[in-house]
Parts: sequence; structure tokens; C-alpha cells
Amino acid sequence: MRLYLLLLVFLIVPIALNYGLRPGATLPQVLDITVSGTDQVHVFRALMCLYLGAAVFWAIAAFTPSWQRTAVIWGIFFAFSLAIGRVLSLVVDGRPSLLLLVYLGLEIAGGLLGLGILMAADRKVRR
Repeated sequence: MRLYLLLLVFLIVPIALNYGLRPGATLPQVLDITVSGTDQVHVFRALMCLYLGAAVFWAIAAFTPSWQRTAVIWGIFFAFSLAIGRVLSLVVDGRPSLLLLVYLGLEIAGGLLGLGILMAADRKVRR
């Protein structure tokens, strides 16, 4: 569980920083997004801190055994929630950029990996 949680932290922190540190500069380079105005910057910075907050929780939980199961469950929900939103957007809006499709793949893989880790931990406890 610890490795899974640290993997989540390793993957989500750069994405969070990309969204919120300098959204007006980085997002137009990485995605087809033009950020203009305080409201848009505000939304991306809030999103950055939401991601960073999750990452801090996962990092703490990685070294707090009593939190690990809950943190893995949260990681699964986080990954699958993002993936569901992306699939919905694929159906409604069409194909996004390659980077966002890569994120979709990572989110599905991350959710499935978390489910596998939970099932393995449950089997271990039952023995």
C-alpha cells in the first residue's frame, strides 16, 4: 500500500503544479487552453491545491499504517472519478489532446492497481 500511495504522490504533484503555479504560461503550452483573467487563474490554482491536498494526505498515509487502507480507497475514487469525467467528456465533447488521453489511461490504470492492492491485502488478512 505504501508504494501505491507514494506512486500517487509522485504522479499527482507535477500535474498539480502544472495546473496552478503559472497556468497562464504553462497550460497554453501543454494543452489547448488559454487562461485569461483572474477567475480562470483562480480556478486552476484551487484545482492545484485540491490535488496537492490529496497528495499530502497520501504521503502522510504512506507512513501511517492505520490510514493506508482509507488512503488507497480515496486514491481509487480519485482516479476513477477523474476517469469517469474524461470518458463523459469523450462521449459529449469528442477527442481531447493526446496528453489528456494519457491522463485517462493513467487514471484507469491507477484505479485498477488500487483495487488490486486492496484485494491482495484482503486476501492476506483472511489467511
